[in-house]
Amino acid sequence: MGNEFVSKQTKLAIAAVALLSFLGILVETSLNVAFPTLTKEFDVPLGIMQWATSGYLLMVTIIMSTTGHLIKKYKAQSLFRIAVLFCIIGAVLCASAVSFPMLMTGRLFQAVATGLATPLMFHIILSLIPQSQVGLYMGVGSMVTSFAPALGPTYGGFLTSFLSWRAIFLLTLPIIFGIIWLGIKHIHLEAVGTNQRFDWMGVVLLAWVFVSLSVAFANAGTHGFDSLSFFGLLAIFIMGLIALFIHFRISERKILNFALLLRPIIGLRWLNFFILQFINIGISFVLPILAQDYLGTAPFMAGLILFPGSLLGAAIAPYAGRLYDKQGALLPLIIANVFMFLGCWLFYFGTPILSVASMIFIYIFLRVGFNFGFGNTLSDASKQVNLEERAEINSLFNTFQQYAGSFGTSVLSAVISSVQLQGGPSFSYINSTRQSHRFHPSCHFSRDRLVNCGY
Repeated sequence: MGNEFVSKQTKLAIAAVALLSFLGILVETSLNVAFPTLTKEFDVPLGIMQWATSGYLLMVTIIMSTTGHLIKKYKAQSLFRIAVLFCIIGAVLCASAVSFPMLMTGRLFQAVATGLATPLMFHIILSLIPQSQVGLYMGVGSMVTSFAPALGPTYGGFLTSFLSWRAIFLLTLPIIFGIIWLGIKHIHLEAVGTNQRFDWMGVVLLAWVFVSLSVAFANAGTHGFDSLSFFGLLAIFIMGLIALFIHFRISERKILNFALLLRPIIGLRWLNFFILQFINIGISFVLPILAQDYLGTAPFMAGLILFPGSLLGAAIAPYAGRLYDKQGALLPLIIANVFMFLGCWLFYFGTPILSVASMIFIYIFLRVGFNFGFGNTLSDASKQVNLEERAEINSLFNTFQQYAGSFGTSVLSAVISSVQLQGGPSFSYINSTRQSHRFHPSCHFSRDRLVNCGY
């Protein structure tokens, strides 16, 4: 690891797994733009359709929780081949789906692929890249996976508007076959080896905790936050959390090493990592729907709203990683959190006067902030552990990265649905009233008056 040279084979191995992860995120963000179309085609409400994203991310989360063990036990090449197989099966199922359950099944297959590919990419970086260049390569890895949200909404919006939402999946197949060739030829990282048995009970309990909390919020969207079903599912979540805590206290086998979070720096970086991803995925879920139903834009334009911010964020990621290598964690993380706060603040207070241009501008703040912090939180946390613990911290952070996205989608979808359930205006109704009162000042500059302006 003292050698600063990074071989071409290592770079191409990282590229192969990064591209597979890229496809998973591309399809995820592409599908968000197609939700208004899919809810009509499959005749399901938004609260159900959002599981195509949040359910996908939940499965990614559960798979990622196992990668700390799998990466130690199996060769990178073996895990890569399993990932591409599931990716192909999932793409074919989704492209030919005639019902929501069939689409959901395909999404779960694709989730297995992404759940293996993303931690595998970071594992190759942390294992084969010299410590002095880890920040740069983590930034490059983040750039590749961040470019998918930049391209995804535009890609999905264009295909949904001019071809079909099924093309979102069909056009990934030729790319997958190219990835297979690249990965089989260049990925040659041996397993570290472990004598520890797989923690099946930990996986079951972790799934119990994650799923029950997400379903609780999904139910809140359907029945309200004051409903008995919401509080009942919260009780089930708390019981699962207690059972998981007891399991990790008494069992020698641990699917995730939560003890790492007790180290102050790691715990803080993990919390920052979670919040960044919660906001990132949650907002990218809401904005295309908001643009179509509130501003009345076409799917293609709704996708374009996210493009400049995501593209700029992806371009900044390597620079943010290099800044971390030179200056440490403090400066890039301050920039990240200040920009994310500004973006959220502007969206909150600017909602009554939102336009396509203002949404693009505010989203740029969010994406720049996200990409300054995303890769650097994991890079800094990985520096606090020894080489043997890096696979564990990689698995821990990536697991909660995905759950943060799933939880963000569930929570924001529940908020939208519950407001409508309680008699609040739907996006489409607000849009029609907004247009009919476009010359009335009180409909544009006061949040309270917007809600009460003529409806």
